[in-house]
Amino acid sequence: MWRWPEVYERENEAQDATGALWDTVAELAPYEGADVVDVGCGDGYHLPRFAQRARTVVGVEPHAPLVARARERVAGLPTCRVEEGSAAALPLPDDSADVVHARTAYFFGPGCEPGLAEASRVLRPGGVLVVVDLDATRHSYGAWMRASAPRYDPGAAERFFAEQGFAVRRVDTLWRFADRTTLGDVLRIEFTPVVAQRAIDGTPGLALPVAYRVHTRREPAGLVRP
Repeated sequence: MWRWPEVYERENEAQDATGALWDTVAELAPYEGADVVDVGCGDGYHLPRFAQRARTVVGVEPHAPLVARARERVAGLPTCRVEEGSAAALPLPDDSADVVHARTAYFFGPGCEPGLAEASRVLRPGGVLVVVDLDATRHSYGAWMRASAPRYDPGAAERFFAEQGFAVRRVDTLWRFADRTTLGDVLRIEFTPVVAQRAIDGTPGLALPVAYRVHTRREPAGLVRP
């Protein structure tokens, strides 16, 4: 993302045109009046949306240039702040969050155990970790993902999260672009050149269906930490 922040801004604007993904996050990880942490927040695109309803919002991002952009974005929001840090070492105290959210960031399957442990540490009893990721098993977008990253095994990722105690909700939505130039720019940074051209040619108009997996795990209520 740090290589093409302006393109990612336009990608974020195109994503979830139906609102189905945000509705699902709000249902499974209610953030009204909650203390929210957005892990891998990038340049903070989602932070103002959380701030509309949450009590406090903390974005955590490891890349300093994106931290600066995110801080500029939320400068006028008194309930928001952005910290430089990683999912595996969150710069937050124990039991300080009600919702930890990560959207297409860090939590991609086996290997993310340190981040899972950190999320559990900062979540209060009854708090929710919500991991939003693209579903590479569905629609043309999923096929293009698999073609661009043949080593990625979406089935293994799903099994991993199930073994870690997560529930999963599949969500269909649309990406809708302002124009064909934006569509092409976004697909060229998401896929390898050959696959990107296939995706551009295979997407008439300005919208394409995209599927997501929303994984959620709730911390036990009444948990007494050692």
